[in-house]
Amino acid sequence: MKEKICYLFFVSLLLSVLTSCGSSNAQTETENKETEQVVLTIRNPKVEIATQFEQMVQEYERQNPNVKIHVETVGGASDDFSDIIAQIAAGQGPDIFTNIGYDATKEWINYLEDLSSQPWVEKAYPDTLKPITVEDKVYGMPMDIEGFGIVYNRELFQKAGIQSIPRTYSELKVAAEKLKNIGVTPFANGYYEEWKLGYHLTSLAFAIQQDPIKFNHQLKKGKESFTTNVIAKDLLSFLDLTLQYGNQSATKTDYYTEVEMLANEEAAMILQGSWVQPLLDEEALDKSFGIFPVPLNDKANSKILTGVPNYWVVNKKASSIKKREAKKFLNWTVSSSEGQQFMTERFGFAPAFKHIKTNDIGPISKEVLNVYHTKETYNSNWFAYSSSAKREAGRTLKRYLNRELSKDETLRQLDEVLREDSKP
Repeated sequence: MKEKICYLFFVSLLLSVLTSCGSSNAQTETENKETEQVVLTIRNPKVEIATQFEQMVQEYERQNPNVKIHVETVGGASDDFSDIIAQIAAGQGPDIFTNIGYDATKEWINYLEDLSSQPWVEKAYPDTLKPITVEDKVYGMPMDIEGFGIVYNRELFQKAGIQSIPRTYSELKVAAEKLKNIGVTPFANGYYEEWKLGYHLTSLAFAIQQDPIKFNHQLKKGKESFTTNVIAKDLLSFLDLTLQYGNQSATKTDYYTEVEMLANEEAAMILQGSWVQPLLDEEALDKSFGIFPVPLNDKANSKILTGVPNYWVVNKKASSIKKREAKKFLNWTVSSSEGQQFMTERFGFAPAFKHIKTNDIGPISKEVLNVYHTKETYNSNWFAYSSSAKREAGRTLKRYLNRELSKDETLRQLDEVLREDSKP
């Protein structure tokens, strides 16, 4: 009997030990999963901050040794998302990429992780989240607030005797003539990449309409036309002015070259936005630059276009661990002192978040943020059309600049591009 009791006690003790070991092993395995190295891939569309972005990632990796981040920087002519659609569908796409919001949110909804519960949501300026919100769910984190207009060299304007920034088309032409008279090329035109023409400049043709949304819908239905629209015609006249007072081979001059011409004082103005601040800081930190609205006509109603250019989104198809780490990284960029410092001092961004101080964002971004807060701006987001339609619009305007199309042909072509985009 004693032997049986001893036997049962031994078996019970053995089972207890094995169970304890199993529980310990399971806990260890869980802990290992929590601390194992996670590799993330980020698609960064901002070529202007390629180096600074890599440095920010390195700082995050230093603080989070279990995370390794690969950055793929694209932009300009290379900024096309068609190459990653198949990758994401196959589970091989980036873990963090960007989305421009509005219709693009709906187009990509199956690949976007719901970020509504993230701590930064309540800190963002409310209107910045609208373009990336569908059925009360937030699918992206605003990158920053940017402005599009004419970036200019203040010192060259003073040297040419231009006392105030041009508010009308006629004033802009007078300013260009004054710059030309002192031997300075008024405009450095970089029209090689079509995104400036199709994404940014064409937005102005919509934003300045009396009722942009109504005009949009009427244009798609064929009840409005660029061929009879005064603002669209003014847009082409503005392009003519930049060619008249600009550099040679405008459609062969790229983004970097026009910025370099401005930085080196070979030209006084470029048609660009606040995103050029980091490049100008690298090339000409000792010079003073500003930004003013594009005056298409003589009505003095010009305003800078402002808005969120891109939203950071998390790949819904990624693993749960990668999604967790991707969210942690994005939150770190806007919540930590290091992340905020990179955003403002190193990137020159105008933050889309109320809690981030803006003392060191650079003069151009500061001007943009000031007009954004005063609401004296136009909405820069051309939300009613697909990326492919915008690219086609850019190509059409580039053909006009090359004198391959007349004004009437260009306006008709724009009508066709945009109406074709509205077909199911």
